[in-house]
Amino acid sequence: MADQPVTLAAITGAHGVTGEVRLKLFTDDPANLKSYACFDAGGRVLTLRSIRPGSNGAVARFAEIADRNAAEALRGTALTVPRSALPPLAPGEYYHADLLGLPVVSTEGEALGSIVAIDDFGAGDVIEVERPDGRRFMVPMKPDAVPEWDEARLVVDAVFAV
Repeated sequence: MADQPVTLAAITGAHGVTGEVRLKLFTDDPANLKSYACFDAGGRVLTLRSIRPGSNGAVARFAEIADRNAAEALRGTALTVPRSALPPLAPGEYYHADLLGLPVVSTEGEALGSIVAIDDFGAGDVIEVERPDGRRFMVPMKPDAVPEWDEARLVVDAVFAV
């Protein structure tokens, strides 16, 4: 898991004519991206020179992008870093990338499926679990619904596994 790429942003298009790009962020603050010297952008390395908040995300400048055409050519490109480059977590915290794909079991030991998505509709994270038969259900990522999880599995209270 340490070398698994984690997407922190995606380029949504050019901003202006000098090579700046608009970013959709998958972090809560654009300043968080300053912690990383460079990003993998679909097999290409991009070096962050500056970033600032923008409407619906951020505006960034990368050393390797010199003009609008180069910026537009990267539209839709994910900016990733290795999982090992992310800061350590405090107890009870998690990265979405660490939960996706985890097997899910009930508090009674029943295999329920695996995590396929994590959403936040405003009141905290909600995990989406896909059962082996393809049906899905959602569970709030709260201690009463998810009493425990680790790198090997996530446990859901049987009451929530409907």
